[in-house]
Order: sequence, then structure tokens, then C-alpha cells
Amino acid sequence: MTGTRIRLRPPRHRVDPRARRWWALQALLTVSGPLLLTAAALLVLSALFFPGALPWLGPLVAAVLVAPALFYQLAMPAWRFRVHAWEVGASAVYTASGWFFQRRRIAPLSRVQTVDTGIGPLQRRYGLATVTVTTASTAGAVKIAGLAEEDARAMAERVAEAVRAVREDAA
Repeated sequence: MTGTRIRLRPPRHRVDPRARRWWALQALLTVSGPLLLTAAALLVLSALFFPGALPWLGPLVAAVLVAPALFYQLAMPAWRFRVHAWEVGASAVYTASGWFFQRRRIAPLSRVQTVDTGIGPLQRRYGLATVTVTTASTAGAVKIAGLAEEDARAMAERVAEAVRAVREDAA
């Protein structure tokens, strides 16, 4: 089988479109917001106490703090939405996640130990949930974030049923 390349197709199901707003709010609270506040504080303090520094500090702050903050705030949610997907097959759970560093995981149903559904406060605001499929793997749990609450419950049930079917076949 030398020279044969197997290409893995993307998982079939996308996360809920509301996940983009959830990720945008997360970005604002954790990365973009603090960067923009820092930039504003630097510029205000400079204008008040060191006005001569504004000609060189303004462009520096814009390049180092404002541009990355705006890029992250605008690009990350859309980019992440394009990548995040999931699928429950007959023998495995398959996920794709990330945005800058992307990751694909295939977890055999025969290795699944637990299936959990979690809803954080920001997710609740958008009607979203995260399904965590814990496996007997050193790679850790498989997480599918950004699912509609109803889809998360249905997916958790589907994984649990598929695990029972796989274990009954193995017995």
C-alpha cells in the first residue's frame, strides 16, 4: 500500500450559528477587551502626562494592541465557526475544532467512558451547550462546544445509545 493516501473528510455537522456570538463575547471579555482598555489607558495617560510621546506612542499602541485586538475580535469567531464540526458514526465520535491551531479527533465508541453536557453562563445566554465525551485515552476528552442545548442533549443520547450498541456487539 505504498503511495496510497487516505484523506479524512470533515465531520458532517456544524455547531450552532449562535456560537459565533458566544465566541465573540468570550473574545471581548478575555482578549480584545483588555487589550483595547490597555490601549485606551496608555493613550489617555500619555495625553495627560506626556503629550510629546503621542506622535510615536499612538502608532505603536495601534500596531501592538489595537490591531491584534480587532483582528482577534473579528476574525476568530468566523474562522472558528468554519472549522468546528462533529459527527457520531457507527463506531466513533469525530470532531474538528480550533481556529488558528486546528485539531481533528476520532474517539472510538468502544473507549467512551462518560458523556456529559455542560452549560456555562455565557452559553446559557445564547442557548448553547458543550458535550464532553470522556474516553479511556491519554489524549483527554473530546469536547464539542457551541451546540444548541437541544442538539447537545440529543447528541449525548445518541452517543450513549451508540456506546451501548457497540458494547452489546462486543459481548
